[in-house]
Amino acid sequence: MALKLEDFMQWPQIEELEYAECGRPETVLGPRKADRTHVLVTAFLRDVDEVSVKVLDTGRQYKMQKMDDEGYYAVIIPAKKIPSYHFLVKRGKKREEIVDPYAVEAQIDAMERDKFINGVNDTVYEKLGAHVMTLDGVKGTYFAVWAPNARAVSVVGDFNGWDASTHPMRYMEDAGIYELFVPGVGSGGLYKYQILGSTGQRVLKADPFASYAEKRPATASIVWETDYKWQDKKWMEARKTWNVKKEPMLIYEVALCGFRRPDPSGDEGESEKESFYNYRELAPMIAEYCGEMGYTHVELMPVMEHPLDASWGYQVTGYFAPTSRYGTPDDFRYFVDYMHQQGIGVILDWVPAHFPKDEHGLARFESTWIRDRGSTHTGGH
Repeated sequence: MALKLEDFMQWPQIEELEYAECGRPETVLGPRKADRTHVLVTAFLRDVDEVSVKVLDTGRQYKMQKMDDEGYYAVIIPAKKIPSYHFLVKRGKKREEIVDPYAVEAQIDAMERDKFINGVNDTVYEKLGAHVMTLDGVKGTYFAVWAPNARAVSVVGDFNGWDASTHPMRYMEDAGIYELFVPGVGSGGLYKYQILGSTGQRVLKADPFASYAEKRPATASIVWETDYKWQDKKWMEARKTWNVKKEPMLIYEVALCGFRRPDPSGDEGESEKESFYNYRELAPMIAEYCGEMGYTHVELMPVMEHPLDASWGYQVTGYFAPTSRYGTPDDFRYFVDYMHQQGIGVILDWVPAHFPKDEHGLARFESTWIRDRGSTHTGGH
């Protein structure tokens, strides 16, 4: 008996998908076996004229059928196992070949998730957040965020028109992590997570594991791919031989915003409040001062991303993002590198208990307080 597409349509879940309310998009998107000799492939693509599946090892193409007016497409292809494939998409005169994000394997394996669940994954920042990578020969960005109480999470940004129905994220139930590889997104892309909370409220949240963020008052996270080349090998090697119990240590604690600021110029149209030196400009200034005063280390008051200047960095929205007030993540790498080359160590203040109530921040991240999961901590100030 011939297989019929209609028999495989999960209309309630498809409707949730179209309203960005589907917490398990992998159940209605991507490939799955239809029977022993056929594979069902589905996609949700708005504003396209035609979509086909191109099987990579044979080059054969299968035109997908539009199943509803919103842009849900499906096709059944002959195959005993799920093949590698791309989508061929036609928009007017434009044709492009794209990867199906829901056919790409997750990048967080079971062992990493188990370590995360048990609080012993010391390098989880390598998985959560936004990471530029090449998968199946296609360059893009892998997004992952922990949101165990959310009903659904989508990654939105300038690459998808901030449309939450475009890239709903897959859910790893054992770890409470939402993840998705989005092809074509590279360094500099703006993004946030749209979270449908357990109360039904939708919020746009910055990425707690982002490497970079927009300069306030803008609040989006920024995908960042570094190509910085460190020059502090001599310092790093020398550090291994230190006798920390006997060698002297003199620390200069400083807030970068308060050390020195440019003389405000009317010609530049920048007020004193908005004027900052770049990390690269600050490095030789602070190194010179430390040398004159005999300091062996500089301790930076919080340089993690934060929305309010007056907090001096103690109201954090991004623990892995050096604030964009003073430049890019690579500018900050230069600062640390330069200090090391001058024989000066760098210590960073870390303030995990301080995060603000700003809507894009960590407070009520999934429309719930942290204490809702059994903690006595109420989520910051």
